[in-house]
Amino acid sequence: MLLDFHPFLSDPINVRLIREIAQDYARVARTLVFVSHELKLPAELEHLAARFNIALPSLNERKMIVARVAHEWNDINPQRPAKVDSHAGKALVENLAGVTALEAEHLARQAIFNDGMLNANDMPEVLRAKYTLLNRGEQLSYEPASARFADIGGMRRLREWLSQRKPAFDGSVSGLDVPKGIFLLGVQGCGKSLAAKAVAALYGVPLLRADFGALYSKWQGESEKNLRESLQAAEALAPCVLWADEIEKALATGDSDGGVSRRLLGTFLTWLAEKRASVFVVATANDISALPPELVRKGRFDEIFFVDLPTANVRAEIVGIHAAKRQLQISPAEAAALAKYCDGFSGAEIEQAVVAARYTAMSHKESANARHIAHEMQSTRPLSVVMAEQVAGLKAWAQDRTVPVE
Repeated sequence: MLLDFHPFLSDPINVRLIREIAQDYARVARTLVFVSHELKLPAELEHLAARFNIALPSLNERKMIVARVAHEWNDINPQRPAKVDSHAGKALVENLAGVTALEAEHLARQAIFNDGMLNANDMPEVLRAKYTLLNRGEQLSYEPASARFADIGGMRRLREWLSQRKPAFDGSVSGLDVPKGIFLLGVQGCGKSLAAKAVAALYGVPLLRADFGALYSKWQGESEKNLRESLQAAEALAPCVLWADEIEKALATGDSDGGVSRRLLGTFLTWLAEKRASVFVVATANDISALPPELVRKGRFDEIFFVDLPTANVRAEIVGIHAAKRQLQISPAEAAALAKYCDGFSGAEIEQAVVAARYTAMSHKESANARHIAHEMQSTRPLSVVMAEQVAGLKAWAQDRTVPVE
């Protein structure tokens, strides 16, 4: 048995000796066993070897690990046995999927030995620690705190669409196809990123943000490997929501990068078509012209939604949300009046007007109110005016090709 022998397989003398041992098996029965975390055999040895990948702990094995850790606590603290909530215990066993036995034991011990109890409050920390174990390449970021649809104005059609498919995603209703994901296209600042976070909150699962820009490497084949490892880490954390933000900046195909973006696109599309884990993908984009047609055709995602500039009613709702978040007293009538001042504003621009109003009021030693907000709105030129041609072109493209979120 040769442990961690992979660095020495680049030596031709070692390769020759190993080949002679293998080919001489009929005369002297000797078997070499290579054990390593990563092992790439030279071509002249590959046909002489059989590969075995050790399986990760099964459901029953994970149950035994959690039970063993609980008994370990009881042996150390006989006067104060561990209090394990049945629902939390089941959730812990499910969330330990995708890690090794040693890592599962470490996570279970961290949850139980913290206070001698296992309840729902332990799950976020377990997920955060599991993410740290799995995401060693830093291409994914784990965001435990997600926004809610109550924090976003409008998007009622999107919310209804997601609610209809929640039973299929969480498995509470059998016989339904598990949803793959959605593509959110829209004007900048209109809430695509918040919507991605709200999807995770609605489905009650962790949110993983994929940084496609961090995937790129100067070494041949390394970018594709980084993407595969990131997708494998997402599958290990399933069920989860995978958020691919501004995906057009990473997968816009072209010849200037030596074909790397095309290979990344191919790897991502293959994974989308073949994935079996409960990973709901939310891809967001601002520029439809940079997107390859293979990515936006029907079948890649369950639906393509367009996030347009908010209507008057939605703008009034957004004003109320951001005013309440900052303890500003705005009546419904004032919110409706402010909605008229900010025609053509995105949600982000409305929020910035509320933020700026507080600064202005503070400089005059006054309490911020609707008058200050209206002044800031009148002093601002929104993106829909500054880049009117691009916004109009995007809206024209999406009119007959996408589903509005509102």
